Amino acid sequence: MSILVLLCCNLVHNLALHQKATQSSENSQLGAAGHAVDGKRDASFQRGSCTHTEEESDPWWRVDLGNEYTIAAVTVTNRDEHENMLDGAEIWIGNSIDTNNIKNRCAVISHIPKGRTFYFSCSPAKGRYVTVLLRGSKKVLSLCEVEVFVPNYAEDSTKRPLPNVALKGEATQSSTLSGAAASKAIDGRRNSYYSDWFCSHTAEGQTDPWWRLDLRQTFVIVSIKVTNRGDCCAERLDGAEIRVGNSLQNNGNDNPRCATISHIRAGKTSTYQCDGGSMEGRFVNVVIPGKSKTLTLCEVEVYVAPAGKSL
Repeated sequence: MSILVLLCCNLVHNLALHQKATQSSENSQLGAAGHAVDGKRDASFQRGSCTHTEEESDPWWRVDLGNEYTIAAVTVTNRDEHENMLDGAEIWIGNSIDTNNIKNRCAVISHIPKGRTFYFSCSPAKGRYVTVLLRGSKKVLSLCEVEVFVPNYAEDSTKRPLPNVALKGEATQSSTLSGAAASKAIDGRRNSYYSDWFCSHTAEGQTDPWWRLDLRQTFVIVSIKVTNRGDCCAERLDGAEIRVGNSLQNNGNDNPRCATISHIRAGKTSTYQCDGGSMEGRFVNVVIPGKSKTLTLCEVEVYVAPAGKSL
């Protein structure tokens, strides 16, 4: 599966590339630790592109970056078979090689589909070593690529944000109330007053009203920000689902669910990170399931994985 990732100015090169990697055990030379830092996102173990430990308790894999860095993100590529083996693995960052003395947990991998690369934001955290640890008995740890990124703004007080790719997209919706076009939600303004004509609005009382953003190409989507209406009716957005994918079946509403909006206070902006760290897709949908629903959005922002290449 091809993954197109935005080449962004905010991350520098992959620090893990060709660095020294070790692991708790080695199943065979075919599964050497260094295969996860060879610069290849090839998901085939048989082609010698992935690591593999023995079956053991708490297997781990570690890369030595050579120096301490402020780490912004880690990407992990899962193998193209046995995709559930990575479920529950933890990504740790620190200056200790003792797995019981690691200071900063970047993320927990809930699930990465087979052959896919997921992006995990690390807050950021400081450390020389990046460790992937899979807790439990009778576990096998297998990784096909681990990439480690540092933000350019580590030395830059301006701390420029990642680009909002929604601004270059095209929006549509299931219906439109007079003057409240779908494009109002990607105009770059978080003005939350519908009466000022800054928000999208479907017809009232619809069944399953939806709003869809076409990003024009496929991205690895890391987070989505949604601004709710501020002058009334904040509860209308409760229960809305954010869906991400490449299909237009059922107007895109059958794509995998990224997150569910429980509640956003009037006029506020909430950030949603897709389950598992990231999702791949060209289309971002917001849909409210149910009868007699009305969908109003004052801004939708989409931020993508700033990795250094496309596959």
